[in-house]
Amino acid sequence: MTDHALQASDITAGYLPDLPILKGVSLNAAQAKVTVIIGPNGAGKSTLIKAMAGLVKVSDGQVLLQGQDITNPRPDEMGARGVAYVPQSDNIFRSLTIRQNLELVLRRARGERAAKLEALFQQFPPLAQKRNQKAGALSGGQRQFLAVAMALAINPSVILMDEPSAGLSPKAAQEVLEHAKSLTEKGVTIVLVEQNVKQALRLADHCYILADGRNQLDGSAADLLDDPVVGQIYLGGKRVAS
Repeated sequence: MTDHALQASDITAGYLPDLPILKGVSLNAAQAKVTVIIGPNGAGKSTLIKAMAGLVKVSDGQVLLQGQDITNPRPDEMGARGVAYVPQSDNIFRSLTIRQNLELVLRRARGERAAKLEALFQQFPPLAQKRNQKAGALSGGQRQFLAVAMALAINPSVILMDEPSAGLSPKAAQEVLEHAKSLTEKGVTIVLVEQNVKQALRLADHCYILADGRNQLDGSAADLLDDPVVGQIYLGGKRVAS
């Protein structure tokens, strides 16, 4: 079995035909590790994670899950493959209660639904305390925890997260990212796009930096934390690949 849970090789993808946003991007996400994707605005970060989730069409290249080709999957099949996707926004049903949000995801669990629901509440005590409240009344951080809980309801081996700390307070952002990191202890592979660069690099195991739809740098997140080239790519427009 490959050490890489998820691989993207030479991905070309975009939202319009003949106008690719990604131009030959590659990524290897190690099993039970946190891989973070960073880069300036317009780099193609969210497009990459959506392409791996089957939400953006890949026109060239390949996506592998545990060595198996899943390029351009139907998004509704990803859960059965053990891949969960947590979008940046609109990732919960605000008009439903917390309990109803989770029950909606667990609707196919049948006889195991009650046990799985309680297991999720045990993992997220603040949600358990408010289980009958409308999800729209939650704080930003609590909404993200609910979105993660909904992702965990399918027992995923891989979770793709698109800017989970966006719009959160520094404290809430730290809590969300730390929880994502803790999931790796249970064997879950995390791939996340993040704009909160320093926090992400402190928690991640490996980092990929994109710019202009191409790979720029990748390496140990700890090594890149103090690498001046990272700041140059963001602020100075430096490019190490074209």
